[in-house]
Amino acid sequence: QVQLVESGGGLVQAGGSLRLSCAASGSIFSIKDMGWYRQAPGKQRELVAVISSGGSTNYADSVKGRFTISRDNAENTMYLQMNSLKPEDTAVYYCNAKSGVLVVRAYWGQGTQVTVSS
Repeated sequence: QVQLVESGGGLVQAGGSLRLSCAASGSIFSIKDMGWYRQAPGKQRELVAVISSGGSTNYADSVKGRFTISRDNAENTMYLQMNSLKPEDTAVYYCNAKSGVLVVRAYWGQGTQVTVSS
């Protein structure tokens, strides 16, 4: 089992920045890829960025050049630095981790609200 707790969400004006954190606990030794997803009202949950255990990253086109995903394996924490925020970035942001040895499962945090005002 892996537990994920997000923090760092809030209200920010367009053009501003926020840094989200995701702290992992439990069976952290088997965590592989981690990622951030978001879900806006009335829309499906979508991928924002992912990072492998080795540090390889991938981003949604809508956030490339503005968001940076990183992870500190020693601290069991993942981050999402969000710059140049836009109103369309408003959503609940969820932390995701894929973990397991023989069977890989996906784990989710409870989500943190990010609201960008125009």
